[in-house]
Amino acid sequence: MSRIFGAVRQNGYVVRDIDVAMKHWVEVIGVGPWFYIDRVQTDWFRHRGKESAVEMSIALANSGDLQIELIQQRNDAPSMYKEFLDAGREGLQHVAFWSTDYQSLYDRALGLGYRIGHEGQIGGPQGRFAYFDTEAHPGTIVEISDISGAKGAFFEHIRRKAMDWDGTDPIRPVTR
Repeated sequence: MSRIFGAVRQNGYVVRDIDVAMKHWVEVIGVGPWFYIDRVQTDWFRHRGKESAVEMSIALANSGDLQIELIQQRNDAPSMYKEFLDAGREGLQHVAFWSTDYQSLYDRALGLGYRIGHEGQIGGPQGRFAYFDTEAHPGTIVEISDISGAKGAFFEHIRRKAMDWDGTDPIRPVTR
């Protein structure tokens, strides 16, 4: 439990091939089902304070209460995902903390001296997220995510589906 952010709710892995990564998690580790979004539509995305037209695919599954996120960036737009891959890394890139009072947590983190690496919004104002520039070694970037709206309900749906997953239908495309 973080005394600043609360419980870690998600481990985020940046991968070069999301299909291979999902297959590994299903067949080798036994985690699923995966809810796959081929091209995430962000409302806006900024990297180090500048607009960025990042394109990415994501897949989400749960192992108990911990959500696993796989991210494959699909273009060369500036992002912390690209920086991670360009440094020769692949795998665990961030841990995420969720909040229903996002703005307060965001302001608190900035007040404590955290700096934004990249941030954006998906699906309206209650879909904000921020990645802080906290990486001391691979896998330690801190993300905060607003779950007070539809994203929170979607995350809960994924958690519930994982609880009694029997191994069938392991990849479930999400369409908008």
